[in-house]
Amino acid sequence: MKNDCLTDKVAVVTGARRGIGRAVAVTFAGAGADVVVCDIVDGDGGLKETEEAVKKLGSEALALKTDISLRDDVERMALRALEVFGRIDVLVNCAGVWIPGETLVECGDEHWDAVMNTNLKGTFLCCREVGRRMIAQRSGCIINLSSQVGRTPAMGAGAYSTSKAGIIMLTMQMAQEMARYKVRVNALAPGIVKTEFNAGFWKGAELEKQASGMVPLGRLAETEDIARAALFLASDAAGYITGEVIGISGGWSPTSSVAEP
Repeated sequence: MKNDCLTDKVAVVTGARRGIGRAVAVTFAGAGADVVVCDIVDGDGGLKETEEAVKKLGSEALALKTDISLRDDVERMALRALEVFGRIDVLVNCAGVWIPGETLVECGDEHWDAVMNTNLKGTFLCCREVGRRMIAQRSGCIINLSSQVGRTPAMGAGAYSTSKAGIIMLTMQMAQEMARYKVRVNALAPGIVKTEFNAGFWKGAELEKQASGMVPLGRLAETEDIARAALFLASDAAGYITGEVIGISGGWSPTSSVAEP
């Protein structure tokens, strides 16, 4: 991608404190976008580090503490972004939680609600609130983070896989509804990515070797692999793509043998 393909664009990235969200925010800044970085946690310095990384690349940045499961928080986030930058061109929904090792039968109400409220409801709230602004400006791009386990079930994924499957249908439904307003909506479905989010699968040389052996390309995904795919979808190069789910898994597909170590 050209290193200026998002010049004059404003992007909102949730879950931007670390992992995929941070990589997306930094990659977008490197392509010229100003970035609103959001996360539910702002007390450990991570969100500030992302904000500073964006600024070091010459882009403007705004860090906002946001609980995407709360409508009022999401509304404040969108209003603040518009107040500072005047528009929102791209929304990337990276925020997510999971509680590994549970089957759906074992999953209690509290865990189910925690996962669904952030992953599915939170993604919906952000899409709805920012989508309204994009409809008004008759342009925009929304990118939702699903997962390979949202396409194929995996042992130990439980409520997480169900929430990620819901994000896929949410993406396709919104793409249909918003196409008339020139707003594109797509999803990414990563496989195993080297983040702290799923460190139990890969942290340590032996675990990483074992996990990499399940991937046809022979390695786990880096956060930059996902960020580059998001950059493509956000750019004009993907201007005729909407309602799609792009897998970024190195050929890996979940099986019943994959469980939290």
